[in-house]
Amino acid sequence: MRNRYLDLLRFLAIIRVVVYHVTGWASLTLIFPAMSVMFALAGSLMAASLTRTGPSAVVRRLRRLLPSLWVVALIFVPAMLFTGLEPTWRVVLWLFPVADPPANHWGALALSVIWYLRDYLWFVLASPIALWLFRRAPLPTLLAPYLLLLAIQVGVLADPSLVLREFGLYFGAWLLGFAHHDGLLRRLTNRVLVPTVLVVGGTGAAWVLTHPGNRGYDLNDIPLGNALWSAAFILVALGRAPAGAAWVDRNAVFGRAVTVLNRRALTVYLWHMPFVVALTPLVDVVGWSHQDPVGLAIRVFLVFALVGLVTMLVGWVEDVAAGRPPEMLPGGRRPAPAGGPPAAPGHPGGVDPPGRSGAAGSAWRPAEAGADGPARRRAPVPGARVADDDEEETVQSPAR
Repeated sequence: MRNRYLDLLRFLAIIRVVVYHVTGWASLTLIFPAMSVMFALAGSLMAASLTRTGPSAVVRRLRRLLPSLWVVALIFVPAMLFTGLEPTWRVVLWLFPVADPPANHWGALALSVIWYLRDYLWFVLASPIALWLFRRAPLPTLLAPYLLLLAIQVGVLADPSLVLREFGLYFGAWLLGFAHHDGLLRRLTNRVLVPTVLVVGGTGAAWVLTHPGNRGYDLNDIPLGNALWSAAFILVALGRAPAGAAWVDRNAVFGRAVTVLNRRALTVYLWHMPFVVALTPLVDVVGWSHQDPVGLAIRVFLVFALVGLVTMLVGWVEDVAAGRPPEMLPGGRRPAPAGGPPAAPGHPGGVDPPGRSGAAGSAWRPAEAGADGPARRRAPVPGARVADDDEEETVQSPAR
């Protein structure tokens, strides 16, 4: 059973990222630190995968991550080679971006969001060891990225590598995802959680106010403030996360939108920035001001419309990568096998979603959670299909 609250968080994060890149409003980074939230959700999902299948989860995660990037590379890399990109061996980094892949003058901006996949790849590769350490020493492991970032910001570590900077900035959010999956955040009492959030968030806010960047109080320019403010946000958003959000599906259109954006999150993320860059000249051609609400609204609409079109054309690659039947628009009802019950939206045909049916013949058994520990692995009924990574985003434990 998917936790629709987590789906909703990812939905809001993707929307916020796109709107921010169109408008440039720094306040959005403070209201909703989307990138850290996305890393926290990914960390929780990675912990679930490692718990379920062990180190082989790394291969599965890469299988899910890379094909959508390859589609982008198939289109943009030849275009960049024809417009000035030097054909060196580093072009192969577009296949496996363990370091920044090369780009020409326009590609560097249009494809700048690749940094997220690069960091995601690093974190996935580090996760088996990180989860092992986290489960043996949770607090020291969780504090390590923030202490690393603090050492960088105050100059203790001079000229740190990009890897160290990014692990300091975002790996703490990834580890908070581990804590969410293992039930540690849920078990924090208010007497611990509230003061922690106030201290961490207050320190982050103070750092932001006293260390503005080139764009003012944009968290993207203030690493330590970003990490601390985001950590406080995640502690609240996941530490007091409800067991679900069934109300999301009470409106069929909104529920379908949440499902589509979750199933196509990587495609939307990869493709939105090229359209943002392509539409920017309209500001001068049409005469829209960057502060004109109507002009900004039109640009946001156009970016989402163009991304939606591309998503329908190539988004099915995410289905293939996940081992699902490809769909142009995911989340609809799948046909049930002959004689079987109707299929629920977003679930395998003819199989009741876990938690809705107590039938012994259901192909899924709901997660079992103890009051003081993470959910145990779900045992598939013989003959049942192994869950893909999306379906691993289950309700790990009951609400407090």
